[in-house]
Amino acid sequence: MNLNLDGKVALITGGGRDTGGQIAETLANEGAVVAVNYRKSRTEAEKVADVIKSCGGQARSYQADIGDYRQVMAMVDQIMADFDRIDILVNNAGYVVYKKFVDTTPEEWQAQINTCLYGAIHCCHAVAPHMIKQNSGRIISLVGDSSRVGEANLALAAAARGGTIALGKSLARELGRDNICVNTVSLGLVQTAHSDADFLAQHMEKIVKAYPLRRIGSPDDIAPMIAFLSSDEASWITGQVISVNGGFSMV
Repeated sequence: MNLNLDGKVALITGGGRDTGGQIAETLANEGAVVAVNYRKSRTEAEKVADVIKSCGGQARSYQADIGDYRQVMAMVDQIMADFDRIDILVNNAGYVVYKKFVDTTPEEWQAQINTCLYGAIHCCHAVAPHMIKQNSGRIISLVGDSSRVGEANLALAAAARGGTIALGKSLARELGRDNICVNTVSLGLVQTAHSDADFLAQHMEKIVKAYPLRRIGSPDDIAPMIAFLSSDEASWITGQVISVNGGFSMV
C-alpha cells in the first residue's frame, strides 16, 4: 500500500503483541510515528518498537492500564510532549473471559468492561481534544463480531464492545465537524501467538465451518483495513462498523 501516513502520529492500545503489534508495524511502514501502548507486556512492546526503528521508522512504547483514566491521561500527555500531536487512535486492547454467563463473577464483569468499554472511553476522551485542536483525526476501535450478533460464552465482552460501537457512532456525529472520522472494525476469530493452540487444534474443523472462506483470520488480515481507515483515502467514511471476519456474519 501507499497510504501516505508520513508525519502522522498513531497511538495503538495493546500494541505490543498479536494484532496490535501487526497494526503498529503496518502503520509505521506507511510512514506513521507509532506510540505502542502496553499494560504488562513491556518486553513485547519494546520489541515492536525496536522492529519499527530497525526498518527506519519511529516508535516508542508507553505503559498505561487503559482501564485507569489517570494513567491514560498521563500517557497521552507524554505522547504530546514527545511528538506534539496525535492523529490516529486505534482502540485495540481488549480482555475477554470465555465462560458461560451464569458462571461468571462480578470481578470478571468489571475487568472486561474496564478494558473493552471504559478503555475506549478513556482513550477517546483523552485524545479527542488534541484532534479537535488540530482539526483532523482518526479514531478506530476494534471489536469482536459477538458485539453485533451475540455469541455464547462471551456475553460480557459482547456487551462491553457493543457499548464501544455505540460510542463510536455517537462520536462520529459529534466530531465530524472537526474533520475527525470515527469507525469500528468488527472481527471474526483471529489466530495469534497467544491463542489457545490446543483448543483450536481440537475444534478447528468445526470452527471453520462457520466461515465461508473456510479459515480463521490472522493479524495480517486486519492491519491493512486499519491502515486504510487511518489514511486520507478514507476521509468520507465515518460512523461505520466494518466487518473483517471471513464472512462469519453478514449483517
